[in-house]
This record gives sequence, C-alpha cells and structure tokens, in this order.
Amino acid sequence: MGSGLENLVNRQPRIQNHAEFLVSAVLLPLIEKPDGMHILFEVRAPHINRQPGEICFPGGKIEEAEINNPQLTAVRETTEELGLNGEQVQIVGALDYLIGPMGFLVYPYVGRITAPQKIIPNHSEVKETFTVPVDFFLKNPPRVSSIDVATRFALDFPFEKVSAVYDKKWRLSWRLKVYFFEYEQRVIWGATAKIVVNFVQVCWPENIYYRRLY
Repeated sequence: MGSGLENLVNRQPRIQNHAEFLVSAVLLPLIEKPDGMHILFEVRAPHINRQPGEICFPGGKIEEAEINNPQLTAVRETTEELGLNGEQVQIVGALDYLIGPMGFLVYPYVGRITAPQKIIPNHSEVKETFTVPVDFFLKNPPRVSSIDVATRFALDFPFEKVSAVYDKKWRLSWRLKVYFFEYEQRVIWGATAKIVVNFVQVCWPENIYYRRLY
C-alpha cells in the first residue's frame, strides 16, 4: 500500500464542497448582426417553479457525467432551450466561476450562435428571447446596489464545544454587490448581470467604467 501522497501528483483541484451547491453551467451566447455583436438573453417561462419570468442565459444543472467538463452542460442546455444542434453552438472560452452564498455554483461560458435564424425557443422553459448589442454594455455600466446575507447556527449546533463568541443570533456574513442593467424596458440583474460584468472585465480590461466595479 502506498503512502497515499502519490494521489496528489499532477492532480487538478476542483471545488471541494461542490455537492453542497446547486452546480450549473450557462452560456453567454453571441450573435453577429449588421450593427455588430449582440448578446442573446432568454425570458424564463412564467409557469416554471424557479425564477419565472426573469431574464437569464441558457443553462442548467450539471449532470454527474458532465461534472468534469461543464461546457458540455452549457452546450446541451443551449441546444435544448433554443432548438439548435450542437454544431450551431461554438464555445469561445470560459469566464470566471460564480459562487453564490444562497447555495449555487455557476460555470459560465461564452459561445457563438452560428445559425441564429434557426432559433426556436422551447416554450416549456423559455417565453421569448431578445438581444442586446455588446456595445451597449461597454458604454453603459450597471447600476450597483447590494444584498446583505446573514447566517445563524442550527438548533442542534454544539455551542458548548466552541468559543463563547458564537451564539444563536443572526449575524451579517456577507455584503454582495448586485448589478442592474436597463435596456428598452427590460431589467437584467442578479447572476445574469454579474456574468455580463465579468464578460466585459475579461474581454475589455481597459474599459474604465468596469474597472471601478471590482
């Protein structure tokens, strides 16, 4: 029997407690139009249980077989939600992971939709789609607000085993930035807006408006 340390050689780390999160992958879809590059957004169907009617990117839960390659999920979910095939979705690259204190972990990717004229939204999940010029986001940084996140220990927590500074009260744990974009009467916010911000920061790091959002 070996020491066990050989398992560390050339090992690629992953998120240790990923099983505690809702782990998903999404695609920020790009479409070329006569006036330039656009980002495609979905409006979620009003009858679904989770965030009905909100604006989002195509994506969904990562299946166990895809956990080591989340871009497979991003492409699969995009084809299912937009009625495309895999050849019509070309991955450009990955953005930064998004970890939320509400229990979600998102792997975002950027991809080109090569046949946008063939998009047929799956109305069991998607009410409609729309696009926004990338140039709009470059020239119009988001409004910034915040969310306070508080935590408290469970009723069966063994307080007698830890320092007395820990108690049963709620305590402020995080203050998270929340971004809002407004485009033609539509409001893009939450995780979707954070992914857009990361997209601009990664692809156009010289943009002075977005440097101030760090």
